[in-house]
Amino acid sequence: MAKMTSNQLIDDLLVTTKNSTQAVQKLKQFELLKLSERNAPNEWSILECIEHLNLYGSFYLPAIEKAILSQKTIHNSCVFKSGILGNYFVNLVKLKQAKIKKMSTAKTMDPFEKQLTITTIDRFLKQQERLKSLLEQARYVDITKAKTPISISRFIKLRLGDILRFMVYHIERHVAQANKIHSN
Repeated sequence: MAKMTSNQLIDDLLVTTKNSTQAVQKLKQFELLKLSERNAPNEWSILECIEHLNLYGSFYLPAIEKAILSQKTIHNSCVFKSGILGNYFVNLVKLKQAKIKKMSTAKTMDPFEKQLTITTIDRFLKQQERLKSLLEQARYVDITKAKTPISISRFIKLRLGDILRFMVYHIERHVAQANKIHSN
């Protein structure tokens, strides 16, 4: 990751969040049948991609909020320093030249064959608003010092800035996946 201030990073993450939100808002116009279709029997539908993000949001958004609220308020102009493990996880999910490398997911975060409706998208859009608000609040804490647990182990905590990067790029990844399903 190139050196940048925390505010520059947050600005970049807000732009990506806005783009992901707009892309999902466009998907909302489709019929439930189209949103539930799979391109192959073992692949997710559009709604399953979005529900996967909702499951992550249900874990990470409260954890991010707790990390922010536990910090003293500062005027944040520091340079964000990514941690080794945090940067590793971010690079796993980040799109590279718009290519989506297939990965497996934790069973608790797998929405495969759940009964989903259009409310799945509504829930996602509400989570995006909350994420946007938390990104704005993160401007006033040290996102290098603040720590957040990860979904796969409550014993491992990563820098808040890395968790924010992971969340935003993970969302971008699965929104691209949903759009790819839609275009096929």
